[in-house]
Amino acid sequence: MEGVIRTVKVKLDVPDERCDDLHQTKDQFLHCANTTAAWAWRYPDEYCVTSKQQAENALYERLRNETALTANLVQKGIRRAIEATKSGVARLKRGETTSQPHFDAWSVVYDKRSATFHRDHVSLSTINGRVECEYVIPDDPEETPIGEYLLNEDYEFRMSTLQYDRSTDSFYLHARMRRTTDEHEQSTGVSSDAKHRTVLGVDLNVDGSLAVTSTGEFIGNADEMNHRRREFEKTRGSMQQTGTRSAHLSIQSMDDREHRWMRDELHRASNLILDEARDHGCTHVAFENLTDIRDRMAGAKRFHAWAFRRLYEYVEYKAELLDIEIEQVSPAYTSQRCSKCGFTHERNRRSKHQFSCQKCEYELNADYNASKNIARKLLKRLRSGQTSSSGGAPCQCALKSGTVNLNGEFIAPVDSTAEGESTDKPTTSVVGH
Repeated sequence: MEGVIRTVKVKLDVPDERCDDLHQTKDQFLHCANTTAAWAWRYPDEYCVTSKQQAENALYERLRNETALTANLVQKGIRRAIEATKSGVARLKRGETTSQPHFDAWSVVYDKRSATFHRDHVSLSTINGRVECEYVIPDDPEETPIGEYLLNEDYEFRMSTLQYDRSTDSFYLHARMRRTTDEHEQSTGVSSDAKHRTVLGVDLNVDGSLAVTSTGEFIGNADEMNHRRREFEKTRGSMQQTGTRSAHLSIQSMDDREHRWMRDELHRASNLILDEARDHGCTHVAFENLTDIRDRMAGAKRFHAWAFRRLYEYVEYKAELLDIEIEQVSPAYTSQRCSKCGFTHERNRRSKHQFSCQKCEYELNADYNASKNIARKLLKRLRSGQTSSSGGAPCQCALKSGTVNLNGEFIAPVDSTAEGESTDKPTTSVVGH
């Protein structure tokens, strides 16, 4: 049930020193929208592009490099233009006169990935990090939209729009609020936030498989990526020594070829991760937090950090189309904890790719073990965030065959009689081979 939607206009108290960050964010957001509109609008010579996925595949990487926006804001700019293009195409079909969409009005679209909404303030993503803005709330908000919806716990925040009033030099958030209670909830006492949650855990690696999921899929080939990277670097080094213009142009062409190859590999890996999530009915995908990953992960280089961030971003923006949420969790002890009994010790990690619990003797692939622990961390967070008086709906981790909850209770699929949740080796061929 979608519930009742209301839009509330609330003024923001923006710190003076951060106003320019919001203005620059708007400029870059509109750049994404207008660039997409120019690319998608092909009337009258060709059919206009109205596929969000096609536009994102074609423009996302370019716009990420051209702006300082987060992945989500780039995505929102692209999608705004595609929606406008769709409307234009519809008008043309009706015989009406129209032209390529152009965006110049001050506005930026935010959702729960690019903003954190609270009852008294909002945290907004900008080109220069987050900015915290308090709401300007009237002394007596009762019987006003702010009191009825913004401050009402029965309503949750949805995608909202930031706008600026030049005449008053003020920023306003047009917050879309959705009612979270309905007749069924009132009669049963079951909150709408107590929905079934299934998490897919993803462990990232600098060698072996690029990504390993809690369902036992070994995705991508980090070794192949490293090898190709070294070969490109070796060839570049040889060409740089010649110093000719021809060599310089060849290096540029090689850089483009390397970048396209890497992008294609990461797109394939992201698609396979989401295939796993969709096939196992997952509502969430959990990655380890990528902050300072070069300091935490042995052997990780700047190249790996870039590849991991891009993979995460590809999964994130594609997941929105599937209504799957993407989260990051702390990586602490995920490689040392036994995913079966919970015993945590550094000696559990027998080798780079082998895990053997010193307590219960459970043995499996180390990366697969870590992926299950990553999923479990998000399960705990989701479970603690449930507010249902009845204790909330089931939270479980998706495994190779079945699911497991926080109590360690394994549930096999109806067509399986075996546990089938542990694996010691890749179960599928890796991308790139």
